[in-house]
Amino acid sequence: MNIELVIFDLDGTLLNTIDDLGDSGNYILKKYNFKTHPIDTYRYFVGNGIRKLVERMLPENKRDEAFIDEVKKEFIAYYDLHKADKTAPYEGITELLATLQENNIKIAVASNKIHDVMDELMQYYFPNIRFNAVFGQRKGAPIKPDPTIVGDILKKTGVPKEKTLYVGDTSIDMLTAKNAHIKSVGALWGFRTKDELLQAGAHIIIEHPKELLAYCW
Repeated sequence: MNIELVIFDLDGTLLNTIDDLGDSGNYILKKYNFKTHPIDTYRYFVGNGIRKLVERMLPENKRDEAFIDEVKKEFIAYYDLHKADKTAPYEGITELLATLQENNIKIAVASNKIHDVMDELMQYYFPNIRFNAVFGQRKGAPIKPDPTIVGDILKKTGVPKEKTLYVGDTSIDMLTAKNAHIKSVGALWGFRTKDELLQAGAHIIIEHPKELLAYCW
């Protein structure tokens, strides 16, 4: 296939962030004396950006716009201090990134996580990997599944769509790839199910990061 660029989602694809996201959410909920959620439930809260996560975790009768914005600020402040407590790369991810890098395949990250924290996370968890583009949620730019973020990565790397793969773990990722007209790879080690990924149009499904290599050359 001669792939020249692989774009990865972050949460649930490169990094297992669910414990730190869930712990942060539950901390805020306890502060307000709201009912907390099992950590596994946060798998279905993430994927559409921090604001949507906060909205989903709050009680239904507390989801007015002003309160969501207030809680979002508190969540971001707390999560920023605890985002590396339990978070770690998934098994095989670092090795996969290194192999792609060694074979001159460009690597990029497209996330709905706030852009300002992205470079710090990449440097902390992947100090020996040279990412060619890292984009998160930016002011004035629509979030995934809008394809703008993919278009920005393609412009920065200079790689055509037909030489690109997009790897993610949720329907949002598969729809992002579909909207950008590039081939999608569903990662089963992440937050969502095989059925969700297939229903959202995944072209390829893999169970372990190393399986991706078979589709790169």
